[in-house]
Amino acid sequence: MGGPNLEVFKFGLYVFFPVVTLLYYGDPEWYNKHVIPYKDHIFAREDKIVSKLPTEQSSVRDELARIKAEKLARRMERDKAEETPGSDRMV
Repeated sequence: MGGPNLEVFKFGLYVFFPVVTLLYYGDPEWYNKHVIPYKDHIFAREDKIVSKLPTEQSSVRDELARIKAEKLARRMERDKAEETPGSDRMV
């Protein structure tokens, strides 16, 4: 059908395509440029990972209260930052 030239082309494609792909994506510079910065978006930082979970009900409640207080404080700071003097005036 295609002849020997087609078979040589297919063989070359089957062999060299994976090799070229591995050389391109396996380059440490490419990895440092594209993977390392994106990793921070996917995985939590080490200081945010909880390694010891509370086991008693009172400690769970205390932890929930602390988390709610932190969220409320962040919301108050964000609302305070969004309120700028004179922003309610119409021009």
